[in-house]
Amino acid sequence: MINQKKDLLEQKSNIMERIQKRYPKFSKSQKIIADFITSHYDKAAFMTASKLGEKVNVSESTVVRFASALGYNGYPELQKVLQELIKTKLTTVQRLELSNHQITQDSIIKDVIKSDIENIQATLEELNKEEFFKIVNTIHTARNIYIVGFRTSTVLTEFLGYYLNLILDNVKVVNYGISDVFEQLIRVNHEDVIIGISFPRYSRKTPEILEFLKEKNAKIIAITDSELSPLVEYCDYKLIAKSNMISFIDSLVAPLSLINALIISIARGEKEDIKNIFKNLEDVWEKYDIYTNKDKIKKNKFLD
Repeated sequence: MINQKKDLLEQKSNIMERIQKRYPKFSKSQKIIADFITSHYDKAAFMTASKLGEKVNVSESTVVRFASALGYNGYPELQKVLQELIKTKLTTVQRLELSNHQITQDSIIKDVIKSDIENIQATLEELNKEEFFKIVNTIHTARNIYIVGFRTSTVLTEFLGYYLNLILDNVKVVNYGISDVFEQLIRVNHEDVIIGISFPRYSRKTPEILEFLKEKNAKIIAITDSELSPLVEYCDYKLIAKSNMISFIDSLVAPLSLINALIISIARGEKEDIKNIFKNLEDVWEKYDIYTNKDKIKKNKFLD
């Protein structure tokens, strides 16, 4: 796994260098492909081999041979490297412009939902189940559980924190507030677990915090999108959820689905207590009218 990660990192960092070094030996058609990818790698990353060939007026087989000439095991591998590259390179404006070329008003609903479905399917297919259940056990045995994530990942940290706080009594979501985030984590030690969540575009703060906590020997769990994520360097365990974007919006559907599975798995380990917890909560919710009650609404309308 370490060698695989190293290989992916090398591919990501030197794809343009590969093109430059091999450029003089390329055929005329290969040079056309190289020129297009160098200038428009953001668009090429989401084109099939046939679409790319059509765009630059060469055959699909020429595009496939071009990928092999760069040292990749076929065009899909080259495309994956390009997609990983743009995740951290494209600004929100560039992503918006890219989506305007990819999708039309008529296809928006279909394309967005289809993309989310593909993210969930890819997440399930690549999920390491053994590591998933090790993570569940690690959370169960932790002294304290801290959840860290910023920017759009805050949606995921708050969701995970909300439900884990219903199940467990040792969970804290780390937020910006009166105290600095590092001050909130100053008492962390080797008995604690940190869940770091980050998806492209990655917040710089999250890996900085994980690096700080790694020095304190805390167990670190990363929930992120790729082996190339900056969180992976510091984690003991990781959950990979695909979040390939189709526009300026970060797709958090697959990450949220994976977090749902994590919450349910943790809850099953607390089945002796969880029934009583939710029974007490239902009493509180009923007493203070936390949720809408249709019978009460009908009764109030009748009285009016």
